[in-house]
Amino acid sequence: MTLRELRSRQFWRATLAELLGSTVFVSAVLGSSVPGPGSLASGPLYPALAAGMVVVALGHCFGEISGAQVNPAVTLSLLATRKLDLVRALAYIGAQCLGASLGAGALYLALPLKSTADCFVSKVPFEANAAQALGMEVLSTFQLVFTVFSVEDQRRRESTEPTNLAIGFSLSAGILTSARFSSGSMNPARSLGPAIITGFWENHWVFWMGPVLGAVLAGVSHEFFFAASASRQKLVACLTCKDIEMVETASVSRSSLSTVTQNAMRAKQANKPDGN
Repeated sequence: MTLRELRSRQFWRATLAELLGSTVFVSAVLGSSVPGPGSLASGPLYPALAAGMVVVALGHCFGEISGAQVNPAVTLSLLATRKLDLVRALAYIGAQCLGASLGAGALYLALPLKSTADCFVSKVPFEANAAQALGMEVLSTFQLVFTVFSVEDQRRRESTEPTNLAIGFSLSAGILTSARFSSGSMNPARSLGPAIITGFWENHWVFWMGPVLGAVLAGVSHEFFFAASASRQKLVACLTCKDIEMVETASVSRSSLSTVTQNAMRAKQANKPDGN
């Protein structure tokens, strides 16, 4: 990124979109986690539904501006696969963490009983340990980020499917699956905001290491093994800091040429007169 791009309106517009999007996302998820009448815990269903629905809405609001990442793990996976430059990634992560803190702070001020803020915090349950929680965060974030990359791959091919819904479903499924083991965070910023507000830092490293590791593994595996443009040359270009887009274009061109050739061969065989 050049100094001119850093001063551009689009860069700061995208950074502001990440800040606002993270504020809305965290406030929606934490608000749905507040216990109902009688101090009964709501369980993972409400947060899962709220997270899935709000991420679909944010995709429509900010998808064309910043990608509506609202998750440092997603941003780092894009950085690892060289879809995002370092300066923009750092700006996005800073905005996401600040937005999450603002969202958590706003919900905390709105609570009639401050003691219920304990439900905001990402924590390892008593019946599980940090290693189990870490594994669940890796697994749930992997499936979420793999879905994100698959959706982006479809968008590049001008797919008409409602792709934001796939991300929302994936996020809800991840929370429902891992909430009993690790609070179903999958988002370091979502865990950081409540930790700052409440001062609860026990096992906080789990909610950074797990999502980041799962997200990077998902991004790398999709881009270099499962994507339509995946190739050994593309992986080598990433590792040697060469131009990935040039390799990707060449790979797609070769794939398209191969498809055309195969179709021509089939047509030739179909039109070939029967010797009998």
